Amino acid sequence: MKENSGLLIIISGPSGAGKGTIYERVLTASPNMRRSVSVTTRDPRQGEKEGIHYFFKNKDEFKKMLKENAFLEHATVYTNYYGTPQKEVFENLEKGHDVIFDIDIEGARQIKSKYKDAIGIFVMPPSFEILRERLVNRKTETEESLLRRIGSAKSELAQHELFDYIVFNDTIERAVEDTMNIISAEKNKISFNKEKIKKLLN
Repeated sequence: MKENSGLLIIISGPSGAGKGTIYERVLTASPNMRRSVSVTTRDPRQGEKEGIHYFFKNKDEFKKMLKENAFLEHATVYTNYYGTPQKEVFENLEKGHDVIFDIDIEGARQIKSKYKDAIGIFVMPPSFEILRERLVNRKTETEESLLRRIGSAKSELAQHELFDYIVFNDTIERAVEDTMNIISAEKNKISFNKEKIKKLLN
């Protein structure tokens, strides 16, 4: 990690854990933080803007970027491709901005394999019973999809060693505070401040 570089922060966890809400609140509370902007081959939805919500490309353009190893992570969702261009991420990090991701387990794994300094935070409700209750309260799940999501959550939690921290989201306020505290602690590590310490000693 270069002197004065930012942190790359991964927020992940099962559907219903609240990771999206934590991601948005941490981003809003951190003026120096930037969201990762993905490339997608799907059509823009109403209100979406190029370079803010996504970079919109056709499939040939995406495949060209893939051959050029331009992505920090990528995935296929149904018939569309998604990927995070590493150029923009690393430019922001070098400028001293923190970059935050709201991403699934596989995306987190890809990022960790390419950028060893990434900070992985796994968000989880205090219990699977509470997770089930939250999913039920959405009123968007069938019993079959509910069981599938709970099974996926258990599978994801079993891969906890991929991450550096776990935040138990019992209340969103406490979970956001815990996440902010993790980021603050990372910024105060000796390993993150070696150059500053050298300057002080000289």
